[in-house]
Amino acid sequence: MASARDRVLDSFVAIVCEDGERPATLDAVAARAGVSKGGLLYHFGSKAALVEGLCERLADLSALDIERMRAAEDGPARYFVENCQFVGSELDLALLAASRLQQAGYEEAGRTLDETENAWLATLVEALDDVPTAQAVKLLGDGLYHAASLGAASDVRPDRASVDMAALLQVVDRLIATKPAP
Repeated sequence: MASARDRVLDSFVAIVCEDGERPATLDAVAARAGVSKGGLLYHFGSKAALVEGLCERLADLSALDIERMRAAEDGPARYFVENCQFVGSELDLALLAASRLQQAGYEEAGRTLDETENAWLATLVEALDDVPTAQAVKLLGDGLYHAASLGAASDVRPDRASVDMAALLQVVDRLIATKPAP
């Protein structure tokens, strides 16, 4: 069972993702987490503290993802593209909540999102030793994430073509093979 602190943070993330920042009041978060308001305040003394907790979670999740990228047997570029369809995961929810908080004016959320995106790109640049190639791989993965997140939102377009990941990874391999020599 998740700790009370994790349940509170999970509840905050869920409310922000589902309803936006304004309905994510301390009372609403406590109720959804099944804790008293005092229990919530023990872990997070304010809404700003909840935002900080979310930003810490996002930083931890993205650091873990970068560790996995660096350790990937097929290399960081293939890992990044292959794993960009993570809609509904803890990382996805943290990204979505941070994005909504950034839109609501929480600068810390925007900084954390920027740091996350920059760290993914820096890892690709480090592995590929070419900025434009790393940017192309990053944008390819970002596009996959975007398409997956739109597709997960509804069943409006059930005939949407699925991605042939094996073929797409061959494109990534060709892109990397044709990058300029350093």
